[in-house]
Amino acid sequence: MARAIWKGAISFGLVNVPVSLFPASTTHTLDLDWLDKRTMSPVGYKRVNKENGKEVPRDQIVHGYEYEKGNYVVLSDEEIRSANPAATQTVDILAFVDATDVSFMYLDTPYYLVPERSGAKAYALLHAALIKAGKLGIARVVMHTRQHLAVLAPAGDALVLDTLRWQDEMRDPAEVGLTKDKLSKLGAPGDRELDMAMKLIAEMSEPWRPDAYHDTFQDDLKALIERKVASGQTREVAQIETSAPKLTGGANVTDLMALLKQSLGTKRKGDAVTIEAQDVEPKPAKTAKTAKAAKAAKAAGKSAKTATKKKASKEASTTKTKTKPKTKAAAGRASRAKTK
Repeated sequence: MARAIWKGAISFGLVNVPVSLFPASTTHTLDLDWLDKRTMSPVGYKRVNKENGKEVPRDQIVHGYEYEKGNYVVLSDEEIRSANPAATQTVDILAFVDATDVSFMYLDTPYYLVPERSGAKAYALLHAALIKAGKLGIARVVMHTRQHLAVLAPAGDALVLDTLRWQDEMRDPAEVGLTKDKLSKLGAPGDRELDMAMKLIAEMSEPWRPDAYHDTFQDDLKALIERKVASGQTREVAQIETSAPKLTGGANVTDLMALLKQSLGTKRKGDAVTIEAQDVEPKPAKTAKTAKAAKAAKAAGKSAKTATKKKASKEASTTKTKTKPKTKAAAGRASRAKTK
């Protein structure tokens, strides 16, 4: 069973709800160890003293703030908690906002809020009130020496707390080139394309069923590992050539319409656009080797054409030469016949 990582109370107004905080998510990634490529020896993680190179036990590590070069203020976990005891023991609700107002881009990590026995009634009250009002609670909470902004929301029959990113942690779109000027110059879609896209969205729409999706890449990675084990490749670090699909520079309107039309009615909804997108991939640019071969082929064709012309000309000349005497003799005979 998961362990509580925090205990305290939800506070809104004068109401306190004693709760415990449990992680609501877990990871199922493959455990890939670090290895020394030269010897295949495991490479571990160590907390090392940077001055003497020796490993430091976990219980001998403290937090320190460098207020000037080489000088620190040392803080123990107890001192950090004592800086503001209320903040470290309370999910302090600051405001309630509409459920649609919080952008998914701010969401970070989900946690379950589990009521203590004495807080069961208040917990159920807050849960029911949030559902009826269609609101979310915006709160502050301190976990692991760091304060988080968080959203408190009903999820099924439970209450969850999802930590949020602070506004100053979010990048401005302009930092990655998505300036207002650039976005304003994007071509507006035509009515036909928009109508076709809407039909495709309607066809691919379905209820959200999270259990219908899983990590297929991890399956592929496991299959690769099993093949390597079966073939005895258990030590060599092999260089594997990848065949990742090329990204296109963007399809023109005709290609886009073709993709949308072909996507409609496909059996495998999730793969429809991806599969058909390969049809509009631009032809690969000619490499130097390909260009040289094409040039040689062109020259060979030209030479063959010239040789054919010369041969035809020679044959024509020969035919003319052979035909001419016969014509002169025939003319002579005709002349003598006329004289007679």
